[in-house]
Amino acid sequence: MDTLRFLDILGFVLGLIYLYLEYRASIWLWLASIVMPAVDMVLYYKAGLYADFGLAVYYCLAGLYGYVKWRPKQQSTPAPTPCHFPLRLVLPTAAVFLLLWGVIWLFLATQTNSTVPLTDAFTTALSIVALWALAHKYAEQWLLWFVVDAVCTILYIYKGIPFKAAIYALYTVVALAGYRKWLRMIPVTA
Repeated sequence: MDTLRFLDILGFVLGLIYLYLEYRASIWLWLASIVMPAVDMVLYYKAGLYADFGLAVYYCLAGLYGYVKWRPKQQSTPAPTPCHFPLRLVLPTAAVFLLLWGVIWLFLATQTNSTVPLTDAFTTALSIVALWALAHKYAEQWLLWFVVDAVCTILYIYKGIPFKAAIYALYTVVALAGYRKWLRMIPVTA
């Protein structure tokens, strides 16, 4: 078995673990979100997906941030529960996404031999925003992941990494179920 195929399969297994932990809103998803991208860094570099490689570095660092955000402040304090994405953040978040997409695309198009700079930049920029929303436990982060996952499924098939494509196809389906589950987890206010 070649290295690319092994890393693809290992990433698939780690992705299943991560997906289960995220769906359950378990704080342990952040440990998986450190280990899985470490494997993905090598995979993406070998596949020539340079923005995804950079995103995997971001995921490792964001895993630490997410763990700190989700960790109860005191032993007797419950962990934060999911909530809705604040409307006041929609335009600034969209602006950040568009800026990231443009900057990443420009870098990939001019500084690398990427064959998919526009798509790679899109999924990377939207993933950065979605992971930030996940760290804040915004239920709508699942909708962002739905878009990322659907596009990545096609991108990874095109790039010849079928196990990664398969896990992203599964992520696409679970994103909708996760969104519904997290909506039910949001505390009802009077």
